[in-house]
Amino acid sequence: MTLARILATLGLVLIVTVAVAVTHRGAPTTAGNPTAESPVLLPEPSSPAAPTGLAIGDGSPSEPETTVPPVLRVAPALKRLDGWLQSDISSLEELRGQVVILQFWTFGCSNCKATLPRLEDIYATYRDRGLEIVGVHSPEFDFEKDPDSILDAAIRLGVTWPIALDTSKLNFHAWQEGATAYWPRTYVIDQQGRIRFDHIGEGGYDDLEATVAALLAA
Repeated sequence: MTLARILATLGLVLIVTVAVAVTHRGAPTTAGNPTAESPVLLPEPSSPAAPTGLAIGDGSPSEPETTVPPVLRVAPALKRLDGWLQSDISSLEELRGQVVILQFWTFGCSNCKATLPRLEDIYATYRDRGLEIVGVHSPEFDFEKDPDSILDAAIRLGVTWPIALDTSKLNFHAWQEGATAYWPRTYVIDQQGRIRFDHIGEGGYDDLEATVAALLAA
């Protein structure tokens, strides 16, 4: 082979080698190339938030906050009563230091009778914790004035708490400010003799019990 042909062959090999190197160096790669397709990594799902109202770890519900209701007014004394049934007490003041549910009622009143099962439940739950109930019996009709009839009705209706006899309805009207007085009307009196709850008619039982519970826990 002549020298010229050898030089020509070496030159061709050199050209091909340079071309291959340039081509490889300019090829696109996935890394660092914003236009290249690459797998999309989704973030791992976060752990679900713990439900509100539960103590994390033991699964038990948190205790509801207990709020003592505001003072409405000082409870008036029960005056000129005709006596008491089912109790040895002689005045409301003797119950100072206890929480007292006081209800004006009469045994012939259907709305009054409708409240009694819930009062019985509350009494059973809280009596040993410092609750007393006083039913101030203020008769609407003459047949409701007889003490024996009141006592018979109390036994029949399951009324086991003290009953104050307000035959003349003096206290019925003195306690209920305004032109109209109601059967039943239910109050809660705190340990210092102040009214913290006042409800006319049926209903309001959850608020009634919550008031009792809050005062006993205070």
